[in-house]
Amino acid sequence: METQLKVELCILFIILVIARLLFLIHKITTGHSKYASNKRIEPCKTIICIGSGGHTTEMISLLSTLDFRKYSPRYYIIATTDTTSLTKVESLETSKSTQLREKDYFIQKIPRSRVVQQSYFTSIFTTIFSILYSIPLVLKIRPDLILCNGPGTCIPICVIGFLLKSFFITDTKIVFIESFCRTKTLSLTGKILVYLADNFIVQWPNLRKKLKRADYIGQLM
Repeated sequence: METQLKVELCILFIILVIARLLFLIHKITTGHSKYASNKRIEPCKTIICIGSGGHTTEMISLLSTLDFRKYSPRYYIIATTDTTSLTKVESLETSKSTQLREKDYFIQKIPRSRVVQQSYFTSIFTTIFSILYSIPLVLKIRPDLILCNGPGTCIPICVIGFLLKSFFITDTKIVFIESFCRTKTLSLTGKILVYLADNFIVQWPNLRKKLKRADYIGQLM
């Protein structure tokens, strides 16, 4: 009898988890999770996913317009092999240091989930490894906001953030900005984050037509 009860409880738990995941995905894809339920008073603990090349340039351009006092502390997630982006982030923080009383940013490195021209099949395994590697990091930070703009590095972070929200551990908002070079079709990252990102921002009107809940803000560059 006890064994049967345990099995039934396990089945019930799995059903509840699936129902919660489907509820959140429905809420996200219908645009009902765009806006915060409460007005924020305290600074927003923010994870910023930094890609490489153009992704980094776009993100730096966006961040340069923000009031860092409202987004603090900031945790920059960078691929372990990306040294160029590291320099750009440090340069940005130096230029913004006059706004701040003390250093309130941290740089964390994780393995890439997918490199350029890597096959989709092998990227499954590298993404799983990157997710497992990132779990302790995101659990420790427990971000209020995850800000990303296309690099594969953000997939593990966003997946974990979504799961933390699913299990009522955090109320993390995920904001995804599609890359400037995507004028007519979504990137692979964008196609995945359609189901996870609370706010989906595009830089071209053609993409706005393809995804009704997306916000068109013009070009960042």
